[in-house]
Amino acid sequence: MNIGSIATAMVTPFQTDGSINYAQVELLIEHLLATGTDSLVISGTTGESPTLSTEEKLNLLKFVVEKVNNRVPVIAGTGSNNTAASVDLSLKAEALGVNGLMIVTPYYNKPNQRGLIAHFATIANATTLPIIVYNIPSRSVINMELETVVTLSQIPTIKFLKEASGNLDQMTRIMTKTKGDLEVYSGDDSLTLPLLAIGGSGIVSVASHIVGNDMKKMIVAFQNGNHSEAARIHQSLLPIIQALFKHPNPIVVKYALSKVGIEAGNLRLPLVEMAENEKREFDIIWEQYLNTK
Repeated sequence: MNIGSIATAMVTPFQTDGSINYAQVELLIEHLLATGTDSLVISGTTGESPTLSTEEKLNLLKFVVEKVNNRVPVIAGTGSNNTAASVDLSLKAEALGVNGLMIVTPYYNKPNQRGLIAHFATIANATTLPIIVYNIPSRSVINMELETVVTLSQIPTIKFLKEASGNLDQMTRIMTKTKGDLEVYSGDDSLTLPLLAIGGSGIVSVASHIVGNDMKKMIVAFQNGNHSEAARIHQSLLPIIQALFKHPNPIVVKYALSKVGIEAGNLRLPLVEMAENEKREFDIIWEQYLNTK
């Protein structure tokens, strides 16, 4: 599976009654595919997976797979802190025709490194799909250590790492030790260009919802050796990226999507919408970004 340089962790649009808004899901898919997205991650953190029921996740995956119709890879977020439940959801997602899985490090129950290896290996051995292992210490409390990642990279179906530790030194060591067995993607939009510079493969992005074209231009410029242009775009993108993460994801990006004609709807509790003054603050940064173009 080739997930490209930009995999978008897609939001889940909701109706005013809280149900999934499939009309807006379809519009969002087409918007993302037209603005630089190479693959879609469904029902991840940005998709508010903690508040989606299993039935909603499967219905959403089925819908996206059908609408995408093999144009780009569709990756299902099927990980949780329950290994057996993750295996079950992964197998059901595989039966729906997804192209890959993203499995997050277990949160709250805090397994040790041996437990992490056992968790990921159990899921990987239950499916034939390629897997993105997702390390995000800020949400799971635990960090996947270097030797753990190296061990997991030897499992044939574990092909990718979404690294959201923010630690470029750690990412460098992983790429050195795995020697091409694992493609490393940033889980932080602001580190897209720095990660590319040390040998990474791309970004699992939130910002690509609204600035995907510029992110793609930045990546292409870097790949073509135009590093000064890539740096210029990175610098112009940084304020909007920082604004997108001023509040817990996906609070800001759901509001920001209205700027590009997508109505993503409300958030599910315990997440709450931005206050009016917070929206105005984002509007100012958005206008400043548009003025740089």
